[in-house]
Amino acid sequence: MTTAHPATRPANPRFSSGPCAKIPTFELSKLADAPLGRSHRAKVGKEKLLAAIEQTRDILGIPADYKIGIVPASDTGAVEMAMWSMLGARKATMVAWESFGSGWVSDVVKQLKIDAEVREAGYGEIVDMATIDYNTDVVFTWNGTTSGVRMANGDAIPADREGLTICDATSAAFAMDLPWDKLDVTTFSWQKVMGGEAAHGMIVLSPRAVERLETYTPAWPLPKIFRMTKGGKLIDGIFKGETINTPSMLAVEDYLVALDWAKSIGGLPMLIERATTNAKILWDFCDRHDWLDNLAVDPATRSNTSVCLKFTDDRIKDGAAFAKAVAKKLEDYNAAYDIGAYRDAPAGLRIWCGATVEASDIEKLTLWLKWAFEAVMAEQTEAA
Repeated sequence: MTTAHPATRPANPRFSSGPCAKIPTFELSKLADAPLGRSHRAKVGKEKLLAAIEQTRDILGIPADYKIGIVPASDTGAVEMAMWSMLGARKATMVAWESFGSGWVSDVVKQLKIDAEVREAGYGEIVDMATIDYNTDVVFTWNGTTSGVRMANGDAIPADREGLTICDATSAAFAMDLPWDKLDVTTFSWQKVMGGEAAHGMIVLSPRAVERLETYTPAWPLPKIFRMTKGGKLIDGIFKGETINTPSMLAVEDYLVALDWAKSIGGLPMLIERATTNAKILWDFCDRHDWLDNLAVDPATRSNTSVCLKFTDDRIKDGAAFAKAVAKKLEDYNAAYDIGAYRDAPAGLRIWCGATVEASDIEKLTLWLKWAFEAVMAEQTEAA
């Protein structure tokens, strides 16, 4: 017989890893200044888009000589834009330790078919970045959203590298300290740590990346939405708010509101602190209970945003069914939404702990996790 469920639920049970929880102060009325029904090429539209770019630079501390662009198709579009536009000039090294990184491997090896070495690690582990040849172009994720494993730092990346580093940082930007001098191309979306709306991506280019774009033409044709140069020169307007395709000005306004919130609470240091505090609540919970553990093997590489957990109780016969039942029970009781592991990942839970999530809600969630585990265990034992 299971105990009664906890008396209080998280005030916001949205722990999805994308789109993620809105900022704690979000209200639809905050979007009233969106220039709806106006052209994004009008003065007001360009001003909003440029503000999004420059406020992103300010909060993330992106160097002044780096270019920042708003691009179509979320982080996926930004990564594909970088790979299709820049790879092929030299040998590449494709690095993956979870499903999204594996997706970039597949696109480069099977679609672009360029000379590439593939370096992979299993879920919960990470590739030793010190063993990579940085005279090749290196493509990697900073944070493995579906494995809960992140790079501890960028120390392994040399300053005198000859190749480009292309980093998918979508679940890291605004929650982790990214070393911009080690990253030539960095991509992310608004829908992760900032809780923005989907469909828009951002691409950040170092001077070395710009040089590659202006001196190298890929052997394959480029779709219009991937083209960042014209006549051998960077299309500078892209990086001033003149987007390649039509953006949603409502989504832009939503992102601006989130950026204002981030600045109001103390900027990047506080965003990182909030995410780390949230994640540590779950890490400590795992330390106190022997039936749940972090998927990340090395504590130094644990993600502070997409925390992935696995059930370790020997009584569990079907891990996937058990994890699914726990996630469903929590959703049925409106205690947690969308926390099942990613479809390609090992069975378990994935709980978003980014800066828009409140620590008090994570604390309440842990009580519900314990209750749901015990309830599902009792049900399955009784059924057996």
